[in-house]
Amino acid sequence: MSKLNSHRELTAYQKSYQLCIDIYMATKNFPKEEQFGLKIQMRRAAVSAPSNIAEGHMRKNRKEYVQFLRIALSSLAELDTQVSLSRDLEFLDKATGERIMESVVSTSQVLHKLIRSLE
Repeated sequence: MSKLNSHRELTAYQKSYQLCIDIYMATKNFPKEEQFGLKIQMRRAAVSAPSNIAEGHMRKNRKEYVQFLRIALSSLAELDTQVSLSRDLEFLDKATGERIMESVVSTSQVLHKLIRSLE
């Protein structure tokens, strides 16, 4: 199905993987009371995106692959909301929040294009 040797060659994977690292770094200093709240939710959504891209890439048919890509896209939508909340609650400084939000948007755009190319 894919001419790529690995999911790691996909721009959508690379961007979502870097976004995941950025989320982990940005949430490192969240308030202690958010240890099991917004912090963990953001990290789970961030991990979900590259994980689903990787899993989908290994699927045998296009329909399954696209389904996993849509799950990754949904995780990015969750992350969009969570980053906004984190900025508004001042858990993230304005510059970090904006940088991460730009990354969420650009990663989502690349993922949308990948999905369209497969449909």
